[in-house]
Parts: sequence; structure tokens; C-alpha cells
Amino acid sequence: MLKKKILASVCAAIDKAISENKLGQMSKNDLYNLVTETPKNSDFGDFAVNVSQLAKSAKLAPAIIASTIKDYINFEDAEINTVAGFINFKLGTSHITNVVKEIINKNENYGKRSVKSEKILLEYVSANPTGPFHIGHGRWAAMGSSLANLLKFAGYSVYQEFYINDAGSQIDNLARSMYLRLHQENGVKIDFPSDEEEIKKYYPGDYLVPVAQEFMKKYPLFYKENSSIVSYDDLNQAAQNCLKDFAKAYMLNSQKILLERLNVKFDNFFSESSLYNKGLVKDIIKRMTEKGLTYENEGALWFKTTEFGDEKDRVLIKNDGKYTYLTPDIAYHINKLERGYQKLINIWGADHHGYVCRMKAALQGLGYSPEALEVLLGQLVNLKIDGEAVRMGKRKKMVTLEDLVDEVGVDATRYWMIFRDINTTLDFDVELAKSKCDENPVFYVQYAHARACSILRNAFGEKLDTVENKIKSPVITEDEFDNYKVLFDVSAQDEALAPVFLEDNDSILAAKKLILKMEEFKSLIEHAAEQRAPYAICKYLQELAAQFHQFYAVSRVITDKKDLTLARLAIVKSFVIVLSTGLKLLGISAPARM
Repeated sequence: MLKKKILASVCAAIDKAISENKLGQMSKNDLYNLVTETPKNSDFGDFAVNVSQLAKSAKLAPAIIASTIKDYINFEDAEINTVAGFINFKLGTSHITNVVKEIINKNENYGKRSVKSEKILLEYVSANPTGPFHIGHGRWAAMGSSLANLLKFAGYSVYQEFYINDAGSQIDNLARSMYLRLHQENGVKIDFPSDEEEIKKYYPGDYLVPVAQEFMKKYPLFYKENSSIVSYDDLNQAAQNCLKDFAKAYMLNSQKILLERLNVKFDNFFSESSLYNKGLVKDIIKRMTEKGLTYENEGALWFKTTEFGDEKDRVLIKNDGKYTYLTPDIAYHINKLERGYQKLINIWGADHHGYVCRMKAALQGLGYSPEALEVLLGQLVNLKIDGEAVRMGKRKKMVTLEDLVDEVGVDATRYWMIFRDINTTLDFDVELAKSKCDENPVFYVQYAHARACSILRNAFGEKLDTVENKIKSPVITEDEFDNYKVLFDVSAQDEALAPVFLEDNDSILAAKKLILKMEEFKSLIEHAAEQRAPYAICKYLQELAAQFHQFYAVSRVITDKKDLTLARLAIVKSFVIVLSTGLKLLGISAPARM
């Protein structure tokens, strides 16, 4: 990566200058933090390093420091100069052409990092199987799956898991609601309770109507046998279980279908119920008690989370004998670690902020490092339609994630859900996401890919000469281009792309900027993976697309000079490789035509 190489050469030069006492009072023990920048004015060069901060230690003027360091820099094929406290690098053509060679050579593996040993379990979405996905679930789904793609590309072993909250009172509430819908489907005039407390035991959404209808098809005698029992709570356990099992299986299957449609593929759906069935919840209580992490008070069992920095202790078992949500969650996270995963990454909603501390406390108390758990807290998604925010749940249309996908499509949904930092609230502009204009970021990026593919097709395709009414041969045959690409190996000379750098200045500058932008892809992967920031890929792809459009505006790719055409086609092909790889990491299509 060029920026790293340049910075390394400057740091080595600093060490050399200090060893020869050329940097005033600066010693090897003095700390500094330099970065490689891209100058806004290209006249200064392609890259620059500001060494002004060394003046504090060296007791010298920044201009003198920069000039001194420059004399010790060992960096081949670059024009190096200084301006004030900046050391500027103008790269020679070998650095530029090597980028294209590497992209052509590695193809879709360009930017891929070496395999790492750390095993990651990434858990996200993990919605209750009690209703359709809401808009927020779409953000976690898009962010989680793109983060998994990114981490795998960066060399990590990643296992994707969906935690099914299929135990507890919410499942009884689901079955109770469906039983009421069964009565309605059989002509009974019954409605959901109006009492504010009583309605909390129900899910009154219309989405349970088709679930009840499908239940009647599978169990045609069920209602006849139980029609005299109005209340779900009066049904026998077998009948309740039948309702619960069908309802949660139906809802989970609906969720899986939508996830598949969104290009979200989990390795495993982990059932909360299995924690109880295998005795893991009881076991975790036993282990915590044996380690002195619990105490009883007012008939409830408490976890001493204040000993680990929490603001107050938390209940594990309520005074009615029921577990709180925290207890099975602790069992689940310990189970993850005991399956051999070294890093647990969870994507939770921002309302779970207080939950992080108590979960880390549980890990620490049970002998694990709290740093094994990493939680990404996602902020809300606000829908904007015709410039106005839409309150979720108040609008009859587009309340669910499926409604949004139907309206704007999979690609637009994923891109818009990803392209902002997960720590910031996202304003999803529905009308803009549907539009075919440069202001729509996903369209802008995909159109750049389609335009580049069109250039390649035009170069290799036959054309109709309307004047002479005959078919003309391709400007460049694919065999000619493939033979040209063979030059791009480790032993090839730099002359292959030389024609690009012999044209007019605007074209040379645009080509150079585009190629250097493509070279950034390698450092982008490393940075985005470390920061868990798929949104950085979106930002990069938009900048890359803009650089390509600029290159296209000032450079005719298909010319009457075969060597120049081949060289520019190689740049276009490299662009297609990098852009399509980036889109693939985001789980978004790279269309060849639009």
C-alpha cells in the first residue's frame, strides 16, 4: 500500500537523521504520529507527509526539518520536494502501472488479506419470531451481512448467527393473538381488548390473519374441538403448544424468506428454547452461584453486576420463579465462547446500551475476558417520503421492511442501510432511493460500473457502418486484449501503460488519480475491517465512481491508436474489477447494463 510505504520511508529517514544528530534536539525516544495525505492541489504531488509536529522536539523550523528528512529518504521512482513542513511525493509511472498490473493479476482477489487465526461469531438481527421485520431490522441485516463479507475478505473466520427469541411470554402472546384470529376467521365477533394493560398480551397486527388461515388448513379439526373455549389461557397445554409451535415456525420462515431475498445468509439459527431444553440456563445459574456472583433478596435471585461497574445489580430469577431476559442471554454468550469462538461481535439496537455492561460483567465473572464481547450499537432509521419524516407504525403503507424492499428494491435498500455509520441516525429518503439520478448514491455507483462495462463491450464488439451498410470488425479483439493483459505480471516492463502518460495533461492527471484511487482499496479493506465500518466502502465506491466519471469525461478510451486504446482499456477493466468487488462486499449487484 503506497501510503504505508511512503510513511515507512519517512519514518526510516527520521530515525537515520536522528542517529546522525541532524534533527536538532530530537531523540529516538520522542513520540510522533505522522500520516500520509493526499494534497488538494495536485501540483504539490500525489502524496504528502506533514512533519511540522516534530518541531516541538527538534527545536527547529518545520521547513528545516522537512528539508533535512528529505535528504535521508530512500524511495525509488518518485520526485520528492518540500514546502514548509511538508514532504511531497510525485510518483513515477512505475508505481502507477504496478497498480494496474496487480489488479489485472489478482482480479477479484485484489485487496484480499491473508488468513488470520481469530474465529469470530457475528450475531445480528435476532428478532423475535412474533411479527414482520421492522425497518430497523433491515439496517442490522444489511450492516451485519456486509460486515461478515468484509471481515472474511480481510482474512477472518466468520460464523453468522441469528438468535431466535422463541421462549418466554412473547411466544404465549403470539399464540394467544393467533387464537383470537382463529375465532374471527370462524365468524365469532370478538376483538382485541381495549384495556391498556391487557392489550400488552396481544399482537393485534393484521399479519396474523393469514397465519390463522394456514393453521386452519393444517389442523382442520383444531378449532372444532376447542371452539367452546374462548380464552387461550383455558386451553390445555397440548393445544397451546400446537398454536405456539405453528405460529413461531410460520413467522420464522417468513423472516428467513425475506433475509434470503435481501442477500443475507446465516450459518445458523440458534434457538433460545434449546438453552432450556439442554439445561444450559440452569447450569449457568449454578456456575454463577458457585462463584459467588449471586445473592437472594425479596424472593428473587440477583447478579452482583455492581462489582463489575454496573450502576445496580440485576435480577436473574424473579420472585415468581421466572427467568429474566438476561439469564438465557448469559447462557447463550457463554455457549458461544465454549464453542471455540474468540471474538463475539453483536449488532444491537441503541436501546440495548445498558445491556452491554451487564453482559461483559457475566463474562468476566465466569472467567472470560470481557473484551471477547464487542457490541455495535445501531441507531434508528427514519423514513423520509417527499421530504417529510414518516413516523413508523402510524403509516398504513411501508411500515415493514418487506414493504420498503418492495418499494425501492433490494440493492437500494441494502446500500442506503449501509452507507451511514451505524452510530448515527439514518434518514432513508425513499423517493431518492428509487430515483435514477446522480444524487442517488447507489444509482451513481452502479451506473459507473455499467458505463465501464459498456466501454469494454464497444471495444470488443462488431459495429454496423451505416454509411457503407456493412459490419465493421471490433476495434480491439478480446484475444488482443487478453494477450496485452499477459504483460501485467511481475516481470513486465512499465512500457505497457506508457501511452496513457504521453497524452494531454488533463487525461494523464485523470488516469493517475483514478489508478491511485483504486490502489486505496487495499488499505480501505484493512481499515474498514478493523473499524467494523462497511459504510466506509460505500463512501469509497462513490469517490471511485466520481474519479472514473472524470477520467471518462477527459479521455477517449477507444481511439485510433491501438496501443493507447489497449492501455486505457486496461485501466477501465481494472476499475470494473475494483468496483464490482466493493459492491459484492456490500451484497449489492454490479449491473453490466442500466
